[in-house]
Amino acid sequence: MSLPVSLDDWLAHCERLHPKTIDMTLDRVKAVQARMGLHFDCPVIAVAGTNGKGSTCAMIDSIARAAGWRVGLYSKPHLVHFEERCRINGEQIAAEALVPHFAAVEAARGDTTLTYFEFTTLAIARALATAGLDLVILEVGLGGRLDAVNAFDADCSVITSVDIDHVEYLGPDRESIGREKAGILRAGRPAIIADPVPPASVIAAGEALGADLWLVGRDFNQQGDRQQWSWSGRGRRYHALSYPALRGANQLLNASGAIAALESLRDRVPVNAQAVRVGLATVELPGRFQIVPGQPTLVLDVAHNAQSVGALALNLDQMGFYPRTIAVLGAMHDKDLASLVARLAPLVDVWHVTDLPLPRAATAAQLAEVVHAAAPKAPPAERHADPAAALAAALKGADPADRIVVFGSFYTVGGVLKEGLPRLGAPHQA
Repeated sequence: MSLPVSLDDWLAHCERLHPKTIDMTLDRVKAVQARMGLHFDCPVIAVAGTNGKGSTCAMIDSIARAAGWRVGLYSKPHLVHFEERCRINGEQIAAEALVPHFAAVEAARGDTTLTYFEFTTLAIARALATAGLDLVILEVGLGGRLDAVNAFDADCSVITSVDIDHVEYLGPDRESIGREKAGILRAGRPAIIADPVPPASVIAAGEALGADLWLVGRDFNQQGDRQQWSWSGRGRRYHALSYPALRGANQLLNASGAIAALESLRDRVPVNAQAVRVGLATVELPGRFQIVPGQPTLVLDVAHNAQSVGALALNLDQMGFYPRTIAVLGAMHDKDLASLVARLAPLVDVWHVTDLPLPRAATAAQLAEVVHAAAPKAPPAERHADPAAALAAALKGADPADRIVVFGSFYTVGGVLKEGLPRLGAPHQA
């Protein structure tokens, strides 16, 4: 069989290899990793959690690069293009540059049937390992203990907020899920617990392992007013920090954890106060309470579980006055859809629901039923075949002073970004 020649061909090949999308074990990926001799020659930070992982990774990356370090970042999922998952020194990797790394995984795997996520993780890890980096940041996918990223021993682990999600794989409560997240911790190495009220299972696992636990309120903390904030940790303080460029009330917790992670490795990748300020002021991450100016205002947020949608609701409530809020929702059927809708329903006047292009997604018809149950006094939700059509319909019915909120999944936000960042201009209603 001839090998694929383009990134799209390789991704299609990866999708065909394993009968399951998710098959949780480290055995396969570790076996192929060993055959490849794949390892990192620089410090590695692994970041797990239910919400805030992507933001925390982006902030660590931005601060470290502002300090002059050459940084590699593996994050997921992507919004539009697969190459978004791999960034080298702030630049998205080119599709053709990934091809030889997929070929190397294929050559090493033999008869091992890797899942799509395992295969692509190994390919991106090889791209990062061969890029001459000073620091590598790896965002964990689902859980932690059996996630493919956990095949690599991190020099510092970060656990962001822990909440209920993926219960069929991780367990039905925060304690069970926390235990899975804690699987990324390593004995004797820094473990930054950025959740201010972490599950007891996370602390117990870290203590049993002998990890160097950094806890909010004990080992690091933050405080501030409306203009600026400060961070304090083990023997280090940063004053007069500007708030992160990523919007939202929860981003200060993510920023605090990001600084703690870098401080725990300051003997190897030191950063100074100016790098922290510049890194936080210039960090970018699409789809995290991203406000796009226009008429009407557009808000993009990949929030897809009860905790993250609750944060979205809080952030929307603090934005100021808008005559109407119009929601575009697409989501996976295995999420707690009733909670997602109920948390935002008090703020939403009009709903547009959409199909998404994968079997795991809830249909627009199913979402419309959920909206009706949660907001029976609202007009019936309008149904659409894809996110772009839903946004177009929302815009058609909007006044320039309104706001449109697109949320529920990476696929929903990605669906409205396929042709680039929308700049809205609604017609004035008569």
